[in-house]
Amino acid sequence: MTQTIELKHKPACLCFIGIVHENVKMGSDGESDQASGTSSDEVQSPVRVRMRNNHHRRISNEDINKRLSLPADIRLPEGYLEKFAMNSPPFDKPMSRRLRRASLSEIGFGKLETYIKLDKLGEGTYATVFKGRSKLTDNLVALKEIRLEHEEGAPCTAIREVSLLKDLKHANIVTLHDIIHTDKCLTLVFEYLEKDLKQYMDDCGSIMSVHNVKIFLFQLLRGLAYCHRRKVLHRDLKPQNLLINEKGELKLADFGLARAKSVPTKTYSNEVVTLWYRPPDVLLGSTEYSTPIDMWGVGCIFYEMITGRPLFPGSTVEDELHLIFRILGTPTEETWPGITTSEEFKTYNFPHYHAEPLVNHAPRIDNDGHDLLSMLLQFEAKKRVSAEDAFRHAYFRSLGEQVQTLADTASIFSVKGIQLQKDPGKRSSVYPESSKSSQVKK
Repeated sequence: MTQTIELKHKPACLCFIGIVHENVKMGSDGESDQASGTSSDEVQSPVRVRMRNNHHRRISNEDINKRLSLPADIRLPEGYLEKFAMNSPPFDKPMSRRLRRASLSEIGFGKLETYIKLDKLGEGTYATVFKGRSKLTDNLVALKEIRLEHEEGAPCTAIREVSLLKDLKHANIVTLHDIIHTDKCLTLVFEYLEKDLKQYMDDCGSIMSVHNVKIFLFQLLRGLAYCHRRKVLHRDLKPQNLLINEKGELKLADFGLARAKSVPTKTYSNEVVTLWYRPPDVLLGSTEYSTPIDMWGVGCIFYEMITGRPLFPGSTVEDELHLIFRILGTPTEETWPGITTSEEFKTYNFPHYHAEPLVNHAPRIDNDGHDLLSMLLQFEAKKRVSAEDAFRHAYFRSLGEQVQTLADTASIFSVKGIQLQKDPGKRSSVYPESSKSSQVKK
């Protein structure tokens, strides 16, 4: 039976905070709503906040979870329910940032001791990622420890990742559960997923079920369309940044290079996107781009899932362009208006290659799949299909109409009949319990 405590205040509807916790809500000043737990004078205990109400209301664990946007399976500290009932403001009144910080801190958020560090998963330039376990829910998490340089503060990639992920709530985007800030380290606590798409393809001998390719591609496009609607460019799509859990849910991860795009022609660095998934306009030095930068990478990943091999595995920018032009043909004014006047293009002096039918390189793809792939791999950025239009393409018709109308946070596997098939590869595609995730490796 659910425990309930009487709360004195006027009857009111619940107030929902616009973020899912174990998630962090960031304030307008760019700081977390969450208490770090490292400075006692930064927070005010809820005990000091007294209610001035005369009517009775029964409060339960579920009420607190909704009030603070907590996960349903969280274990609240002993006595916390009674303290919250005595000292929380009425549910029809918003909580102050200070009180919310204090409430979350008392539960255990923002504190290193709340998480048990397990295996090391990977190490990058500025961060190390560990597998961990939350004491609040007993669920596995990924702990991304970002080393802080006192001269520079938090790396800009970490700031980007936090500022973007706090506002992206979608079934196909990795969830940021918590942020822990100390003098030497910034720890981002993510949901844990068993492996990435590259590991998945390796485990099935690079021979994926065509049906599974369709389900993974749909999830990728669905998550990306959500990002693009919010003017967020990922800018680093590759199989290693697409995480997959044991259910087969695919989630976009590693938003360290992502950018919020407010103006379509805004100038960015052209040193983005791993070389194999970088579009030709960016390879040729373009710094004025928009959401189409991600769509070229989707096309490359689609091909890689279908064939089991990368489409354009170049070793240098020039080599990458050669590989692209050998298959798609050397661009002309007809296929890419303005290309012949590009100084960067002219310096390479490419030979004239004729386009080859993509189906010759990916015979397992059907006509609809070939059409979608061609729409993704367009030289001219503005001609590439959008993520929104792509996941509504006829290629996905066999998945049914219901997948097109899912709520943002609903999994595709909540639709009856949607499930992965056994991959016909050499190795088992079943997730081993000891498998190490490459979660958010940067």
